[in-house]
Amino acid sequence: MKLWGKRITAAVLTLFFIAFLLLAAMDMPLEGVEASPIHNEVMAKYIEDSISDTGAVNVVAAMILDYRAFDTFVEASVIFTGLICIMIVLKRGGTNYEE
Repeated sequence: MKLWGKRITAAVLTLFFIAFLLLAAMDMPLEGVEASPIHNEVMAKYIEDSISDTGAVNVVAAMILDYRAFDTFVEASVIFTGLICIMIVLKRGGTNYEE
């Protein structure tokens, strides 16, 4: 009976999370609309001044490696830490749950 309770709890939490994500997606601004918050002076500044500010010819490379270098480093560190945790769990042979 414990197993069914865990499965029902997991299903309810999953459905709640899916509903939350769908509500959040409905609240996002429309793509391609000029009044969207994404179209502001910051975007124009990065596109126009990226070559002179960073020396990178590619705007995307300038954003990732120069403007957002610290964020990119932290994101890579989080992914690396998650990978190490997964490797530790798999090396142990998983976890033993008592049912």
